[in-house]
Amino acid sequence: MSEYLVIVESPAKAKTIERYLGKKYKVKASMGHVRDLPKSQMGVDIENSYEPKYITIRGKGPVLKELKTAAKKAKKIYLAADPDREGEAIAWHLAHSLDLDTSSDCRVVFNEITKDAIKESFKHPRPINMNLVDAQQARRILDRLVGYNISPLLWKKVKKGLSAGRVQSVALRLIIDREKEISLFKPEEYWTIEAQFSKGATSFSASFYGKNGKKTALKSEEEVKATLAAIKGNSFEIASVTKKERKRNPAPPFTTSSLQQEAARKLNFRAKKTMMLAQQLYEGIDLGKEGTVGLITYMRTDSTRISEIAQKEAREFIESTHGKEYTKATEAKKEKKSSKAQDAHEAIRPTSVLKEPGMLKEFLSRDQLRLYKLIWERFLASQMSSAVIDTVSADLVNGDITFRATGSKVKFQGFMKVYIEGSDDGQEEKEKQLPNLEKGDTAISENIEPKQHFTQPPPRYTEARLVKTLEELGIGRPSTFAPTLDTIQKRGYVSLDNKRFVPTELGEIVHELMKEFFSDIIDVEFTAKMEKDLDHVEDGQVEWAEVIDEFYRGFEQHLVKAEEEMEKVEIKDEPAGEDCENCGSPMVFKMGRYGKFMACSNFPDCRNTKAIVKEIGVKCPRCNEGNIIERKSKKRRIFYGCDRFPECDFLSWDKPIERKCPKCEQMLVEKKLKKGVQIQCTGCDYKEETQV
Repeated sequence: MSEYLVIVESPAKAKTIERYLGKKYKVKASMGHVRDLPKSQMGVDIENSYEPKYITIRGKGPVLKELKTAAKKAKKIYLAADPDREGEAIAWHLAHSLDLDTSSDCRVVFNEITKDAIKESFKHPRPINMNLVDAQQARRILDRLVGYNISPLLWKKVKKGLSAGRVQSVALRLIIDREKEISLFKPEEYWTIEAQFSKGATSFSASFYGKNGKKTALKSEEEVKATLAAIKGNSFEIASVTKKERKRNPAPPFTTSSLQQEAARKLNFRAKKTMMLAQQLYEGIDLGKEGTVGLITYMRTDSTRISEIAQKEAREFIESTHGKEYTKATEAKKEKKSSKAQDAHEAIRPTSVLKEPGMLKEFLSRDQLRLYKLIWERFLASQMSSAVIDTVSADLVNGDITFRATGSKVKFQGFMKVYIEGSDDGQEEKEKQLPNLEKGDTAISENIEPKQHFTQPPPRYTEARLVKTLEELGIGRPSTFAPTLDTIQKRGYVSLDNKRFVPTELGEIVHELMKEFFSDIIDVEFTAKMEKDLDHVEDGQVEWAEVIDEFYRGFEQHLVKAEEEMEKVEIKDEPAGEDCENCGSPMVFKMGRYGKFMACSNFPDCRNTKAIVKEIGVKCPRCNEGNIIERKSKKRRIFYGCDRFPECDFLSWDKPIERKCPKCEQMLVEKKLKKGVQIQCTGCDYKEETQV
């Protein structure tokens, strides 16, 4: 008989932990929460200090029965849910369901699922932290009060299936505000002048800098013509050469937010997918003879702190693999911590840097390996020395006109030998070397080319950019980012166009109603303050019911006003311009879970629906009769096929274009690369310059 019962959330986590604890311990999974607020009603007693009414979650009866049976046989019970507010709440609910004393040493927490961490954590059990529980409970009740009061209003006034939440409403507002910025943006003209110079047998490029030694902006073609007219001949004197040594520091190890951002940039992962894979890596992977092992530390964190043990192991690994000069100096300053960071545990890192990605290839799926490699490289680079870059800047003068050439060369790679952080615009710093230039030398201009440009509007939000913005504004917490982005898409409030968020008509309607009647809910500062208030509950500075009451007093007034004054919004179906082939009634465009589709206006008598066909203006290269149309796979991935399917089974993941290959007359396609689109031939090696 097992003397001790340990309860965790998932079977994978249970399997990993049981290996480390030995025969005296039986580890079982609760499969997440066992109690929650009821779905059929509010479940919050507003008149009685917002007392929540918890019930056993439907379907969890057998799980709870099994846990109770095991608990009766155990000498001691340990609750080992995840080390955050949610995990503490799960432990608290389990304690109530199993009649455990919450003030007893029944709670065990660990930041990584490794043998040493597990063994050490069971030496230091503690009571359940009620401040953490209260903070989670306050968030749950707040969200319930908002959702279960506003959502029925939206159902009644707009359409069924809608919802409004605190964080999702702010996220939607950010997307809509950005769209308004884009529509109101007025581009401004500006010009640049690029020149190719030669000095001896070597050539280099430089850009127009200014006039009379001062930086000058060129705003019109007339100014450009005047600048070019002021250049006399093609001889330029090198007036100054500035050489500097610059240090580039490594990025800190991942937090939840930065992991989601970087996985989007480098791996093209959605936030939801990143967190799912990270959960698997944290809970444990079967490594054959070694058994099931947790490969990364806990993945919901806003801290960049690293344990001394992990730092020491990383230093030793770097020194033995790359050399002592690549290890970060021990006296290096401690990583700066965001003022919003709860710092409850460490950054996301591999549980052992000795488990190199290449060693795990046979045990991990392709996507698991890619994410693990990203986490492993980022952590290792964070513990490496800074890169040293030599920079040179030279001013080339002809009369009053100055051109400036800049170059850089990596003198010492440091952390860049392992990893370089991505950027939102996809542009990474590139080396650009200049020939040996000395003050007083002469360079000859060979080609001077002016270029017209226009300022661009701010970009639409990608998932990565939106997560970064929410974090910077203090909206939500590590565990909320992925579910928030998922919800606003499922509700049909936004769609993705080229991996960027675009608000839908429905999203704009809901936002306008929220803006008119519940301005606090969509207010960035108000929502950020609510997050701080929840942090104060966690710190024990304020009672959770006080936070709820302060919010609800104002919210209730807005609710009464909305009930009385909110008018019903009729979303008219847009005519599709064709008739139903079944009954002859006009077809209309409707909004579904996955975007717009066509449906018969004679619903429910006629239930005919069909996808919207998007032609791309290209004839099918296989049958030469049909037209190529854009389609979507079951996983919502776009591909291209012939509209005569199934008579013609042509399909392509890459978008065909109208032109033929100039070399072999085969089909040309737009191939999406990590940093742009390139035209490629499907029949030979012909390629065109990449368009970023």
